[in-house]
Amino acid sequence: MKLLKSTVFLLMVMLAEPLMAYDQVQTDKGMVEGKRSADSKIHIFLGIPYAAPPVGELRWKAPQPAPSWKGIKKATQFGHRPMQGHIWDDMIFYDPGPSEDCLTLNVWTPAVNPKEKLPVMVWVYGGGFIAGGTSEKRQEGENLARKGVVVVTFNYRLGVFGFLAHPELGKESGRGASGNYGLMDQVAALQWVRKNIAVFGGDPNNVTIFGESAGSFSVSALMAMPWAQGLFQRVIGESGALFGAKRAPKPVEQAEEEGVQFAKSVGAKSLKDLRAMSAEELLNAAWKGDQFRFGAVDDGFYLPGVEDIYAVGQQSLVPLLAGWNADEGGYRWVLKDGLTTQENYVKLAGEQFGDKADDFLKLYPAQTADEIKRAAGDLAGDQFIAYSTWKWIEAHSATAKKPVYRYEFDQAPPTNGQEESRGVYHSAEIEFVFGALASKKLPWRPEDWKVSDLMMNYWSNFAKKGDPNGPGLPKWPLYKAGSHYQVMHLSADPKALPDMHRKRYQFLEKMDSKKH
Repeated sequence: MKLLKSTVFLLMVMLAEPLMAYDQVQTDKGMVEGKRSADSKIHIFLGIPYAAPPVGELRWKAPQPAPSWKGIKKATQFGHRPMQGHIWDDMIFYDPGPSEDCLTLNVWTPAVNPKEKLPVMVWVYGGGFIAGGTSEKRQEGENLARKGVVVVTFNYRLGVFGFLAHPELGKESGRGASGNYGLMDQVAALQWVRKNIAVFGGDPNNVTIFGESAGSFSVSALMAMPWAQGLFQRVIGESGALFGAKRAPKPVEQAEEEGVQFAKSVGAKSLKDLRAMSAEELLNAAWKGDQFRFGAVDDGFYLPGVEDIYAVGQQSLVPLLAGWNADEGGYRWVLKDGLTTQENYVKLAGEQFGDKADDFLKLYPAQTADEIKRAAGDLAGDQFIAYSTWKWIEAHSATAKKPVYRYEFDQAPPTNGQEESRGVYHSAEIEFVFGALASKKLPWRPEDWKVSDLMMNYWSNFAKKGDPNGPGLPKWPLYKAGSHYQVMHLSADPKALPDMHRKRYQFLEKMDSKKH
């Protein structure tokens, strides 16, 4: 009996050894030691440097290789989030605070050994390129990883630190290109994944990039960036793309002139003066003006003309899954005074669309106050997010000849009982995608958890094989002309329906072309 017990114990130890040893992983820069989920099924590695701290002379330079380290680096806490102020109350971070030294990433893996070659999903957070970070509980990767994928999230530079353009920076680059340091960080993170993800049980040749809002803008840009070619095999975009007059990257000449004016506003006579300023001084100065002035730049080198790239089929030719939420905008965004009268609505039509006002009113019809709220909200959401995302999907469909899937997220989160419902608002899907409903103290319903599981299955299936469909899931058809541009409506009653608003986007496209 003693011999039998000893044999069983030895067998248990032997079986446990790969799992226990897997708490430590040898990356290309050194050994890291992570931690495990409560049930030990997911290995978690946090705060791994993927590039050198972009401080001092490295401020506003392309990310440089991270320094190697000796011994074992603890990877159990999130790294600093990028420099930023407080904008949105729903961004709640669990990291040491903002810092320029922010280029770290995190890995959640269900693999029990490094030979599994699981699909990899790399998340790019949103925040208008001025806010965000990886330590929000609503975008932790543990629950999504339970679907059989390795999840990676990373920080990238924001605002004035990530997107300042200036003639001296263009000259310093040797290529006449400045700005886009935050996008360069994203490429560096993907390069880290290519080099290192195999030791975490991931497949470096099966990588899906996915992001929301500015993260979705980013993945649409990464598809156009020559430097990102081959670093990913599939793309998911949630609400947004760098398409259309409002969302297209700024011409480098304009961005650099704005950079010159910013330098003057802080009394900096040179790039050296700007680099001599403290991070806090720069952030405070940037915060005084238009907070969204720093963003993606059409620099002609790192990020060429995005729409031009897609038009000739030179983007990454990969499967795409993209869409947006039902209520991306609010009616007060366009009806500034909030008056929901027929007279005020017609006035809005004339002010925005001139001699095309009648066409607008036919596509966004409304008579009653409730109808006007709905129609004005639709216009706000279309102009804010839906149109640019639709234009991206259309452009990729036209030239990539790869599978394209489109969705609309229709599951409105419950309210806390103290505020009016905002419907299916911008960013509402994030908790559902990550199976992180518990990160918000709301009276979640059984159907919310059902939708979250549905989306995690669709998203992870797409990462595994470029097709969201799978056993037990409602059929998600391809988005194409021959099937009337089918859109998957993600809700407690999921179903695919023909695109009912195509004429709205085509109208906005015609109006948009007049602005170029």
